[in-house]
Amino acid sequence: MAKIVINGLFYSDRLTGIERFAHEITKRLDALSSPNEFTLVLPPAASTDVPRFNNLRTVSLFKIPFFSINKIKLYLYLLANPSVCLDYGNRTPFLGHNIVFLHDIYCRVFPEDFRTAKDKYIMKKTCKMYERIAKKARLICTVSHFSKKQIMDYYGVPEEKIRVIYSGSNHMDTIQADESVFKRIGGLKNKEFYFTLGSLSLRKNLQWIMKHAELYPNELFVISGTMLKNVIPPELEKIKLLKNIILAGYLSDGEVKALMKKCKAFVFPSYFEGFGLPPLEALACGAPVIISNAASLPEIYGSCAHYIDPFKPDVDLDALLAEPVSSPAPLFEKYSLDNSAKKLYEILKEIEMER
Repeated sequence: MAKIVINGLFYSDRLTGIERFAHEITKRLDALSSPNEFTLVLPPAASTDVPRFNNLRTVSLFKIPFFSINKIKLYLYLLANPSVCLDYGNRTPFLGHNIVFLHDIYCRVFPEDFRTAKDKYIMKKTCKMYERIAKKARLICTVSHFSKKQIMDYYGVPEEKIRVIYSGSNHMDTIQADESVFKRIGGLKNKEFYFTLGSLSLRKNLQWIMKHAELYPNELFVISGTMLKNVIPPELEKIKLLKNIILAGYLSDGEVKALMKKCKAFVFPSYFEGFGLPPLEALACGAPVIISNAASLPEIYGSCAHYIDPFKPDVDLDALLAEPVSSPAPLFEKYSLDNSAKKLYEILKEIEMER
């Protein structure tokens, strides 16, 4: 029987969309599996939020003086313990044919977004990883049929080698809204505001919000997100000068939920997404969502969202919000982390039984 190892290096990473997905699915795999059925490999300096698992066997990678590259330590572990490795984060170990989540192929589709020498280096490095995954992965999992088709079209991966496993917003139910955010962020008291959330990278399309805010100075926008090391939007400096845009920086889950519950609408003008989780989180908080009509978003949200053209910022948002949309209730059933974990567990069981 094949042994299944879960790459738990995400426990030392900052919590963004992919890491969130990894955390939530791993907790559910623990509940579904038998004792010691799967092994979770943790970095030596795992974050303090690693839960106490009931069934997953956990192994911490060894410490090496003056050597901190955890992915190489993982390769050495797999060399000593031949296994099928499950990785949630757009990468695959050099050893073996593994199960890899390839959430999207942004770097391959939009290479022009990477403009500096450093950015281009990162883009080329990432595209080489995409190629390695396409050639070497035993199975590729992705989060939408949009991403599945792009992986097939750009890298010639056969359809039977790709499975779609959706993301979900179940975690929002367990988060307590932190109302103190309204004291910490000035300028929101007794005002209507639009809210957006995401890494401050080019594809998140802050340019749409900036241009729209210039056209509609009476509308207030709150933007939460952290700067990535690459593809930083050049318009960020200009956004800081607009009085009707508040850059809130990184916010806790509780603060995000409080803003989602109180905002006039959640705005998501991204022109490229493999899934696009934040609007689903906002819908779970009761906020209407205004999203781009590009990439995977129409597939995921269907008739439950208000749509904008990501390259046309002159939009009457009041009129748009007045248009009827469908109840989001079916989305929460379709995009359930519980269902996704069950589907992944069945895949792991199939591979586990292979000889």
